[in-house]
Amino acid sequence: MTEPFRDPGLPTRTRVSDLVARLTLAEKIGLLHQYQAPVDRLGLKPFRTGTEALHGLAWLGPATVFPQAIGLASTWNPELVRGVGAATADEVLAFHRKDPAGAGRNVWAPVVNPLRDPRWGRNEEGYSEDPWLTGVLGTAYATGLRGDGPVLKTAPTLKHFLAYNNETDRCVSSSNLPPRVLHEYELRAFRPPIESGAAVAVMPSYNLVNGRPAHLSPLINDVLRTWTGEDVLVVSDAYAPANLFGMQAYHADPAEAYAHALKAGLDSFTQDDANPEATLGHLRTALDRGLITEADIDTAVRHALSIRTRLGEFDPVEPQEEISEEVVNCTEHQRLAREAARQSITLLKNDGLLPLCAPKRVAVIGPLADVLLEDWYSGTLPYRVTARNGIAERCETVYCEGVDRITLRAEEGYVSATADYTGGPLGIGASAEFDVFDWGGGAYAFRSVANGRHVSVGRDGVLVNDQPGPNGWEVRQTFRMEERFRGVVLRHISTDQYVTADRGTLRLTDDPDAATLLVVDLVESGAARAARAAADADVAVVVVGDHPLVNGRETEDRADLALPQGQEKLVRAVHEANRATVLVVSSGYPFAVTWADAHVPAILWSSHGGQEYGHALADVLFGDADPSGRLTQTWYRSAGELPDLFDYDIIATDATYLYYRGTPLYPFGHGLSYTRFTYSDLSLSSDDLAPDDTLTVQVTVTNSGWRAGEEVVQVYTHQQRSRVKQPVRALRGFRKVRLAPGESRTVEIGVPIEDLAFWDVTRGRFAIEDASHKVHVGSSSRDIRLCAPFTVKGERVPPRDLRALDAADHDEYDGIVLCDAARERGDAVRSAGPGAWIVFRDADLDGKPEQAVLSAASTEGGVLTLRLDDPLHGEVLGTVTVRPTAGGHDFVEAATALSPATGVRDLYVVFENEGVTVRTLGFGR
Repeated sequence: MTEPFRDPGLPTRTRVSDLVARLTLAEKIGLLHQYQAPVDRLGLKPFRTGTEALHGLAWLGPATVFPQAIGLASTWNPELVRGVGAATADEVLAFHRKDPAGAGRNVWAPVVNPLRDPRWGRNEEGYSEDPWLTGVLGTAYATGLRGDGPVLKTAPTLKHFLAYNNETDRCVSSSNLPPRVLHEYELRAFRPPIESGAAVAVMPSYNLVNGRPAHLSPLINDVLRTWTGEDVLVVSDAYAPANLFGMQAYHADPAEAYAHALKAGLDSFTQDDANPEATLGHLRTALDRGLITEADIDTAVRHALSIRTRLGEFDPVEPQEEISEEVVNCTEHQRLAREAARQSITLLKNDGLLPLCAPKRVAVIGPLADVLLEDWYSGTLPYRVTARNGIAERCETVYCEGVDRITLRAEEGYVSATADYTGGPLGIGASAEFDVFDWGGGAYAFRSVANGRHVSVGRDGVLVNDQPGPNGWEVRQTFRMEERFRGVVLRHISTDQYVTADRGTLRLTDDPDAATLLVVDLVESGAARAARAAADADVAVVVVGDHPLVNGRETEDRADLALPQGQEKLVRAVHEANRATVLVVSSGYPFAVTWADAHVPAILWSSHGGQEYGHALADVLFGDADPSGRLTQTWYRSAGELPDLFDYDIIATDATYLYYRGTPLYPFGHGLSYTRFTYSDLSLSSDDLAPDDTLTVQVTVTNSGWRAGEEVVQVYTHQQRSRVKQPVRALRGFRKVRLAPGESRTVEIGVPIEDLAFWDVTRGRFAIEDASHKVHVGSSSRDIRLCAPFTVKGERVPPRDLRALDAADHDEYDGIVLCDAARERGDAVRSAGPGAWIVFRDADLDGKPEQAVLSAASTEGGVLTLRLDDPLHGEVLGTVTVRPTAGGHDFVEAATALSPATGVRDLYVVFENEGVTVRTLGFGR
């Protein structure tokens, strides 16, 4: 007789319940680690969570490599993104058949963190600064990964929940997340993939949110899991569980920390790689101490086994048997990689130089002109079509890397290097030449001319020329050149140690005073050599950008948006030598290419485009394809236009295209075509709508040029009157269309009115106001061609009821930090300095409150002043004295009598001291 858990005809919940009931307590605990233990007596095999599949299968050998996620997003083509996800899923299955233990079917993708700040080191992993667009594209990719059938091909996992956009201090920093930003921005990106069933798992982030580790967030159970009727598996990020009692010190010991994590919704602990013993021991201890129950364990186990059941693991017939190893890097996937790369390429500027018109000779120049680089979550490239390769198939080319060649001279002699390809220690002796790569942020890499290998630092601290380039999790091939009197010293970035000559061998030292002084002698200028090459060509194509493992990657944010100085110098020199210069930026994030925008006639951008990048670039350069990429992120003119990297309140800081009021270098949605499009006949299905209606926007788009082209028709709305600060404009829909010369097409886009809701902090729910709106239709967020008004018959937000207030639900603030009100749940506000304040606007005082009671905490004690209408000079309603408390979570009630006041007023709570925390307020008689 077949056990019920093996019967695919039964509901998943029934099958999982049957299986859980058959497991012993010890067997269930063994399923709580990333490496789930087998249960031989029931035929359960080992199971591992976590196969990387961000833009193709990663880390397991050669497989199809598609453009980076930010590049896939710039296609503005959800169906194409879905196809890339489907191809990736097939390759995961093929590898799984070959090595079930090494290639698990729980994939850790997509990343749906909105790209709030372009300095984030992991910018390349996300899709957009717009949460709605992120949700659309994340759903598309996850849908491809999961497959269309009832049995999952793979189990997609959303990363990283929640408010994670900084690598600097990422394990100990806390993201400030006011309620509106939480509900309107962060959660809006995560919800669609879960709600649609496309994603079936979630990974919390390393950081804290409002003072509480994201792995302990009550939002996991209270919000995220309410979006679907299916079980959602929650897996920890690597080594994050140990942070809870380690770096974050949120709990005193592992058992307490792991118990909290389990009850908060974490099902799988990714800790200590394939060694689960310590993790499972901590959970057993928690059980023995009564910190968790077997029912808590059962809940987590059900989530894990539900995913395995839906993957068909327990079915009598192995699912997707038709998928074999032949699918890996097959012809169809190669074609898809080329198409994805082509559609991702974005034309930022064109003064008529592009498309190229039958040039006889093209100078292909730059540090990225003849290489394809893999990022940390990239697959292993099965082959490489570089920009140089792609252009060389079309016409004669001359190539120049454009980097400086130098020697390094010490007092005792020159830095020397072996010519042996396998490399050897760098020493002091005969002069050796090195090519210098400037990757920005003060990071340089040195390639030995003698053997063509990069200089690295071995585990023994000795410098050796034995690496193909910057690589690995711990990049040991980059240095800083620190200026000293009469020379420079080299500082190894990974170890923060200095380079010294020790008995004729270069090695690292902790002592900065022992660093060897070096004189940099220029052998040949890369910019000058590139200028000569450009001068002899009809057109120069300069390919610059970032190295995905240097100055902007996981664990490392960028400090600015500038192009590396060496690359900036190269672009200017080439343009001076040949005005017919095309700048191609290949990067995982925006650059402030302000000089180039003012001088260079044509600029293209793409992410690192995968194995077919060169073919796709040539298709666009030579006009075989229209550039159809559009930016999903604002390109600012400098980092000075950005708020602090750690400030997540996009509303208060006017961040992202939603609230930014300056003039960007290139706006959200920007991207040019080789043809022209005109817009006409904008019509709305109605100009008077109810909250449950859908607004249908129709517009006619005409290709008024002489070439076929692709346009992304974008629909935005703006609410013209509101109780709260509204976005300048917000994307509500788009459609990508291809039109022949002279062709017109009517595009129809639906906008559900419920999407116009904002989070009403006065009542803790979404609200749609009675207000006037405008539809903006155009080719970018700033290139608006047509507008039309409409009204929504919504509600009027009433004056705020003061009887019971959560301090975190204020309207505005200054000098305030959001923090945890208790370990398990709840937010509070804490003053970062004297004079800090929060305000509750439109406070209803007509009830004539006579007393205010605040729940507050402060180890030093403090004073709170209640003022009306102004935090400095407003009428004083009352003064509250907070006596010293034992700790931040030890709240006491502090009361004050109130001066008479009536009407609807703005109520300010002014913190006269630093370090005072307020959780709740209540006003009454």
